[in-house]
Amino acid sequence: AKLGRMLFFDPLLSGAKVRSCASCHNPGLSWGDGQPLAMGEDQKPLPLRTPTLLNVAWIPKLGWDGHFRNLETVAMGPITANENMNLSEAAMIERLAAIPGYVNAFHAAFGDDGITARTIEMALATFERTIVSTQAPFDRWIGGDESAISASAKRGFALFNGKANCAACHSGWAFTDASFHDIGVAKDNERGRGQLFPTSVALQHAFKTPTLRDVARRGPYMHNGSLATLETVVDLYNRGGIDRPSRDAEIHPLVLSAGEKADLVGFLQTLSGDPASVAVPTLPR
Repeated sequence: AKLGRMLFFDPLLSGAKVRSCASCHNPGLSWGDGQPLAMGEDQKPLPLRTPTLLNVAWIPKLGWDGHFRNLETVAMGPITANENMNLSEAAMIERLAAIPGYVNAFHAAFGDDGITARTIEMALATFERTIVSTQAPFDRWIGGDESAISASAKRGFALFNGKANCAACHSGWAFTDASFHDIGVAKDNERGRGQLFPTSVALQHAFKTPTLRDVARRGPYMHNGSLATLETVVDLYNRGGIDRPSRDAEIHPLVLSAGEKADLVGFLQTLSGDPASVAVPTLPR
């Protein structure tokens, strides 16, 4: 995990040595980047928004369309992608092997296996599994502190589980079912998981349900960053999104009043944890 932390923050892992994993997954931005779309090494926008790494250890299929089977496979993808960090596996291994501090760190973590694509993946993934959301006002309320959240937020939680039906997908302690749904926001050319399963009607325009932990800090929203605020997200669900064959059965107009929408937003704002201090490691050279 310590080795993975060093690799995560090291711009040596990009072709031009100017970007690190933390460039997109910034701990100060709840492990996202605050941009509508992720940015590559050449500062050109990528097709999708950067997802948070909060609680990623509990997500079984990774990526907005779920095409990564585990964190190890995710780790190498952005680094070697030409449009993202743009560094080949061979060049990465060569760079790390030229630094005695990294040679020693890999030997301490992996013994004679040394520096390989696999051990780089394992180190990064091990560190990423330590990225966990912190206690939020909602958690203190659930734990018995009635003063931890407002009356409006409490009404919002009732709506979340009832009339607004948000919990149908945003379930569990991390507020995600880790599945894929068309919520009526993706454009025609944004096929999501449907790209992997072209014959499935239900998976066309279906994207990963994101965690709602720290959600108030993680705008803009949706896989394509198309909604700027939580208020506009609630408005989308209230309208029901684009009506089409792939739209999830749980998505339909909600007929929420202005007060109910405000209560829902009030509840969502209680899910941001206490900011945690993250130490940037000293990088070996």
